Amino acid sequence: MFEAVGDHQLSRFKADPANQGGVMDRGLWPGPGTPNYFGDAVVWWGLFLVACSHWAALLTVVSPLLMTHMLVNKSGKALLERRMARHRAAPSTPTTLARTSGFLPRPPRRGPSEG
Repeated sequence: MFEAVGDHQLSRFKADPANQGGVMDRGLWPGPGTPNYFGDAVVWWGLFLVACSHWAALLTVVSPLLMTHMLVNKSGKALLERRMARHRAAPSTPTTLARTSGFLPRPPRRGPSEG
């Protein structure tokens, strides 16, 4: 559900010509890729918690840890931010990326001119 709502919000954002080249920082998108990557991590941690009904399942904690690491530092957020830095035309993109979270859903930080 988290990913579906985020994807819908992003498609509406992209459909507006005024947002061309910008970074979505409203709704569930306090940063690039947040709903998708965060939603994937929540699924992995949820599966781990379900498996924890038996003590031996504690050994599987490596799976959600590895997937969260990959989503934040390797294949997910980090890769997307590098691609955005190369291809986004809007001058506000670096500022928006600096004040938003790329993984955990939270409101954007205020910029220097926002007081």
